[in-house]
Amino acid sequence: MVFARQLRAAIKAGEITQTVRIWQKLHVKVGGHYRLDEGWVIVNSIWDITLEDITNKLSRECGFSSAADMLKTARHGPGQNIYLIGFEYVT
Repeated sequence: MVFARQLRAAIKAGEITQTVRIWQKLHVKVGGHYRLDEGWVIVNSIWDITLEDITNKLSRECGFSSAADMLKTARHGPGQNIYLIGFEYVT
């Protein structure tokens, strides 16, 4: 799982513990370990959500200033399935 460079410090500090992904199919699994710099992001939950679930509050919790800002990053490629992925960062 790849994170925008501007989010990485907050993820490593434990300030960001979830992300929204818009994919054609799921690319991660609960319990999966994904490299982030010198540590790992461990996925602990995955929820199917809708565009209506993407609020400014959720976007700020994911490290973005607004829903529109987050969707600019999340909307790339032909994906239609929206996932809210909870995780923790460990070293």
